[in-house]
Amino acid sequence: MGTQQVSAPPRAASSGVVHINIRLTDGFSIISNTLSQHRDLSLLAIGLSTHIQSLPAGKRIGIKALAETFPEGEAAIAAGLRELEQHGFLRRTRERVGGGRVATRTESYNHPEAAARRAGRTLVRERGAASVQEREPVSVREPEAGPVPEPEPESAREPEAEPVPEPEAAPVPESEAAPVPESEAEPVQEPAPAPAPRLVPPPTAPKPPPPPLPGPCRPTEALYTAAADLLAGLRRTAPLFVLSEEDVRRLVPGVAAWLERGMRPDAVRAALTDDPPVPLRHPAKLLRHRLIAKLPPPLSVAAPVVPLQNCDDCDRAFRSSVPGVCRGCGEARAYGAEPFRLSA
Repeated sequence: MGTQQVSAPPRAASSGVVHINIRLTDGFSIISNTLSQHRDLSLLAIGLSTHIQSLPAGKRIGIKALAETFPEGEAAIAAGLRELEQHGFLRRTRERVGGGRVATRTESYNHPEAAARRAGRTLVRERGAASVQEREPVSVREPEAGPVPEPEPESAREPEAEPVPEPEAAPVPESEAAPVPESEAEPVQEPAPAPAPRLVPPPTAPKPPPPPLPGPCRPTEALYTAAADLLAGLRRTAPLFVLSEEDVRRLVPGVAAWLERGMRPDAVRAALTDDPPVPLRHPAKLLRHRLIAKLPPPLSVAAPVVPLQNCDDCDRAFRSSVPGVCRGCGEARAYGAEPFRLSA
C-alpha cells in the first residue's frame, strides 16, 4: 500500500487569478484592502486614491494636474474625487495663506474608520486634560490646638461616602496606535468665498439653430443643373466626398449661390474639398459648413452704359437712351431760334 507524499508541492490553481509576486525593496506603496476591495467605490476612484497615496507629501493633486497626467477628462476625475470624499478616503479644505490667498489642503486616508477612531480618542484625552486643569486645588485646613474630643461610638458615626472612581480611558491596542502626523490636525475652517457666476451655459441649455444654407437671388434651371453636376462630380477629383442623392438635393442651392456670384466651377470645387479633416466621417456636413462659412461676396453691379446718339439738327454726338436732339438744339427750339446746323 502506497504512502501519501506529504512533501509534494501544492498544485497550481486551474482557474482564477494566479499571483506571481516579486519581493520589492524600493519604489512601492502599501495599500489597504479596505480601499482596493471597496464595493461602493468605482475603479476610477480606487485608482485615484492609490495614485494619491503613492505621491510624496506636498505634491499638488488638483483636478487639472491629474487630467494632464492621465487620459481621463476633468469631469471623470472630479467625480472620482467626490466619491473618495463621500467614503472618507479624501478630505479637502480651504485655508488662508500669506498674501490674502486661499489654498486647498488635501488629506488622504488609507483607513478612514481607524483614523476616525483615533481622532475620537485624541479628542477625549484633550478634553479630559483641559477639565483637570480647570479644577481648583482643595486647601486642607489644619485643626486648631484644643482639647481632644472623645471618640464617638462606631454605631453613631455616619457612613462616609465612598469616592467614585473616574472612568479610565480604554487602552489603545498596539496595532492601532500610530503617531498622528501634524498634517492631520483639523484646521480652522473659514467661510468659503461666494462662488463665481457661471459663464459657461449648462449642458442642458438649448443650442442655437444652425445658420441657413445660402441660395441664389435669381434661381434658374440652368444654374441649379450646373450646381447638381458639380456636386455629383466631386468624387472624381476628391474620392472622400461621396454624396447621396439626398445630400446633393439639399446642397444644390448653396452651390448655386456661389455660381451666381461669379465663382467658376473649378474654384468652387477647390474651396469645398481642399484640406479635409482626417478621418472624414460626414462629407455632406463639411460641405454645408464650408458653403456657409466661405460664401464669397456678391459682385458689384456695374452702372448701365448710356449709348451715343447723333443730334438731328447739328449732327453732334450726345448720350441718350432715345434718338433726338442735343441739349443746345433742344433749348433753341424751345425759344424759337434757328437751330445750329453743320455745313455740308
